[in-house]
Amino acid sequence: MNRKTKIIISGGGSGGHIFPAVSIANAYIKKYPDTEILFIGAEGKIEMEKVPAAGYKIVGLPVVGMQRKLSLAMFSFVFKVIKSLRKAKRIIKDFNPDVVVGVGGYASGPALRAAASLKIPCLIQEQNSYAGVTNKLLAKKASKICVAYDNMERFFPKEKIIKTGNPVRADIKNIPHKSEEAYKFFGLNPNKPILFAVGGSLGARTINESIADGLKKLIEKDIQIIWQTGKTYFPKAKDIVANLNTPLVYMNDFIYRMDLAYSIADIIISRAGASTISELCIVGKPVIFVPSPNVAEDHQTKNAQALTTINAALMISDIDARDKLLDEAFSLLSDKEKQKELSENIKQLELPDAADIIADEVHKLAYGQ
Repeated sequence: MNRKTKIIISGGGSGGHIFPAVSIANAYIKKYPDTEILFIGAEGKIEMEKVPAAGYKIVGLPVVGMQRKLSLAMFSFVFKVIKSLRKAKRIIKDFNPDVVVGVGGYASGPALRAAASLKIPCLIQEQNSYAGVTNKLLAKKASKICVAYDNMERFFPKEKIIKTGNPVRADIKNIPHKSEEAYKFFGLNPNKPILFAVGGSLGARTINESIADGLKKLIEKDIQIIWQTGKTYFPKAKDIVANLNTPLVYMNDFIYRMDLAYSIADIIISRAGASTISELCIVGKPVIFVPSPNVAEDHQTKNAQALTTINAALMISDIDARDKLLDEAFSLLSDKEKQKELSENIKQLELPDAADIIADEVHKLAYGQ
């Protein structure tokens, strides 16, 4: 191969989009080291920090989320979309990529539209069981669509679909041998049960408030907690935990060693973002999902239902969480048979090689295969 391959990866807005995008980039670079990768993200969003930290260049677009009500913000949204389309087209012309990959999020739409208008092959990575509006519209222009769930021909042309699963962080694979390190890292006791509560990279108010309300009861039952609060709730959570003065709680705004937290958790409470679910299928631990209600087309509930219908997870609705979540957690912690059943069923859904498979599909597009 005489020339350097060039790939653009676009999207972001949350860790759920960025971590899979970085996983695809890492897999591609590992297979094809003589490659230049550029990310396109949304200005002011998490990707503008996380992508450079992973060692990749990123350019931001002024795009924002779609406004669903007629207001002044709608005019600002339209203006920023037009501006983002123009900027994306300039970036793509200057960089001259072989392929553009869209992973979802604000920047994905303008970048893929601009690429398609320039006749550059596009690949969409749809994470959810229910496709979003942007990806459904972009599907007409895409060459390939990588999905994580069955029955996605409801949304996309069947001939373009490849079931790959969602890319996950490499360090969450083969976690059982990490437990000794994990107990030391979190300062927890291997002889007591552990509940891991996580609300995504940005936190989850309902999960946080449910844990805060039930913290004394958890401690009374001698249950240990690993608690990721997100930045917004962190100061309040810090005060609550300090007042309790207990060794049973490890709390932080962000858990940087998710692999270690997963390795020693007896049960996990989590939102139901697509990339999180993909990780949890590989981890194979009992999970109670609390889907976020603040997402387009309620896709987190649909993601969770894809697992609950086959008894691979439990689910509590966001509106019921404050009343029911901790009771469900206590019940599950005391039921080893149910834990075993959920673990075995969710583990059957794992697709651990998604990043490598997607990297290969990107490479085929880059070289007209």
